Parts: sequence; C-alpha cells; structure tokens
Amino acid sequence: MTHHPSPITHHGFFVTGTDTGVGKTLVACALLHAFAARGAKVVGMKPVASGAEPGSGGLVSDDVERLIAAGNVAAPRNDVNPYCFEPPIAPHIAASRAGTTIELERIVQSYARLAARAQTVVVEGVGGFRVPLGPGADTALLAARLALPVVLVVGMRLGCINHALLTVQAIATEGLVLAGWVANHVDPEMSAADENVSTLEARIAAPLIARIPFARDPKPRPVAVFLDLAKLG
Repeated sequence: MTHHPSPITHHGFFVTGTDTGVGKTLVACALLHAFAARGAKVVGMKPVASGAEPGSGGLVSDDVERLIAAGNVAAPRNDVNPYCFEPPIAPHIAASRAGTTIELERIVQSYARLAARAQTVVVEGVGGFRVPLGPGADTALLAARLALPVVLVVGMRLGCINHALLTVQAIATEGLVLAGWVANHVDPEMSAADENVSTLEARIAAPLIARIPFARDPKPRPVAVFLDLAKLG
C-alpha cells in the first residue's frame, strides 16, 4: 500500500486596524516571526501600499520591505505587493492620480500564488477596515474576497473603544471570522489603559491574543513573543 503524505493546509490571516498608524505592520511581521518559529513556511503580503519612496528599481514601501524581511519564503515582489503608490494618501485617491484601478481579482490571484509557496500567508490591509480602494471597492470587500480570518489591531489611545467596536461590527457584517485582536499600546500617556483593555475584552467575543507594551521603536521579533498563537485556532 502506497503511503501518500498529507497535503499541507494553506491558510492565512488578514490583519486590519482601528485606524492608520496603529501597528498593523508590526503585528503582521510579528505574526510571521511567530509562525516561522513554529517551523512554518511563511510569507507576508501588502496588497496595496502608499507612501512609498522612489528607489533604483521602482517605488519602495517600508511596510513591504519589513514584511519581506519577516518572512522565510522567497516570492515575487509583484505578488507580495501588487499595488504601490508614492503619495502618502488614501489608496483610491493615489490610484486615481496614478491612472490606475485597483483590481481585487489581481490581488486574489497574487494571494493564491503566495499560498502555493507558503503554509501561512499574513495579509496586511491598508489603513482601517473601511478604507476605499476604488469605485465600489474597499478594504472590507478585499478581506471578504480573500475570505481569511481577521486579526484586528487596536491602537490603544483615547477613542479606541468606539473605533474597535465599530470595526468588529463591520467585520461581522462582511461575514468574516474575527480570529483575535491585539491591544497595541501606542500612547504611553493613555489614562486607564488597563480598564480600556478590560472593557474591550468584555465586548469582543474573539480572544485577545496579545497586549503589546509601548515602545519608541518596536521591533517585530521581540513583539512576537507576546502573541498567543494557540488562541487563533
């Protein structure tokens, strides 16, 4: 009787945030390090990046470079980052100025090629969950097309409870699974930080997979130790 090895199950996560600048890239890279530490083949993806700098070979996005550095699988840059824009503005405006249409199908195909190379693909969204990508399309629709479980990064600062609960509601509206959330302490002066985390824990059904303490220049590898991957299922 011939033994056939079990096929490797490809899976991924879609990392979104309560706003821009809340640490999505940090958490996405930390997830890549954490899964790699388990022995998995991992690759990051940033479907749409803005605020890139001109380089010798074209536009260079710092977020994309960080994701590539955190992964352990070589992949074509065009699949890791299908759309890249120079202005640090909303992606649908940047695309319009560049004369480009962000096509969700192209992103889905790039994701499929990455999933064929790695066991875990960590996809980082752009901005918050409802950021427009073009006429009739936004980050929420992209997440729905990819049909990945979502990891929500909550930037712990004044106003975060409302932003977090609205985002959780929006994720549910898209029929997506919220796999877990991260409390990223971006404001060292935040009052009642512990109480805010407790409030969100009581109101979000998904597990809190990490509390990331404030750091001036946080690095993903040390942050990875805070992540409780077991809670992601």
